[in-house]
Amino acid sequence: MESTESYAAGSPEELAKRSPEPHDSSEADSAEKPTHIRFLVSNAAAGSVIGKGGSTITEFQAKSGARIQLSRNQEFFPGTTDRIIMISGSIKEVVNGLELILDKLHSELHAEDGNEVEPRRRIRLVVPNSSCGGIIGKGGATIKSFIEESKAGIKISPLDNTFYGLSDRLVTLSGTFEEQMRAIDLILAKLTEDDHYSQNVHSPYSYAAGYNSVNYAPNGSGGKYQNHKEEASTTVTIGVADEHIGLVLGRGGRNIMEITQMTGARIKISDRGDFMSGTTDRKVSITGPQRAIQQAETMIKQKVDSATERATD
Repeated sequence: MESTESYAAGSPEELAKRSPEPHDSSEADSAEKPTHIRFLVSNAAAGSVIGKGGSTITEFQAKSGARIQLSRNQEFFPGTTDRIIMISGSIKEVVNGLELILDKLHSELHAEDGNEVEPRRRIRLVVPNSSCGGIIGKGGATIKSFIEESKAGIKISPLDNTFYGLSDRLVTLSGTFEEQMRAIDLILAKLTEDDHYSQNVHSPYSYAAGYNSVNYAPNGSGGKYQNHKEEASTTVTIGVADEHIGLVLGRGGRNIMEITQMTGARIKISDRGDFMSGTTDRKVSITGPQRAIQQAETMIKQKVDSATERATD
């Protein structure tokens, strides 16, 4: 799924309405308590956050007072092709840093699309499984109250046992910018109450050691560590509905180039009218080591699935 479709910005007036100054010293102390937040972005969006020579991320850190870290190129959250951004500091600094990043990404998305219709906004937070209970609450009472108060959609993914040792879940927020940020305020305040969460600031690189060598099989059977030896090159052909081929190619071939660069696989799409036997699916041939093929297949599926999800929303 392409994370870049999820971002939005708020005006200074909106932010002022949403984030009033603390009324007493206990609220002020809570606002100054060190905390952090992690969320996912596409590889292309991560480059935008970093900026040329690191100029953008340096500027955002100076403006917000927060520390902003990104996982390295091709260091993805397990089961996705998205990188992790971690913002740490006081609650106010973290929220300010997050707003700067989302503003930047949403502005660029609008400039690229060139239309007035705002895309459906979605942001996926990475939250330790041990802290998700606090967000859910007894009988789901807390998450229900957060949804009612923020008006945002809040969904917590099940823990993916496909990946051995993974202890994080994804919390997906959807809605307007105002609704999403209000939900983030509520969730971050709850997480910051959890001493275990506050004391255990995980690096965004924490998946790099093993998960980048995970076998991302389409049937969900991944999780085995692979040796980084030269693997024999093979070709696998999959079918993609003719109407979805444009999603795989991307504007000017951008998507297919990104997939090729990130996985090392070579991808060839059949000509119009050249379909998989007995279907109207175009042939997409992926050539490379088995791991590269599986990662490319995962990325192609995510491109198609993200558009299908938007169409059904």
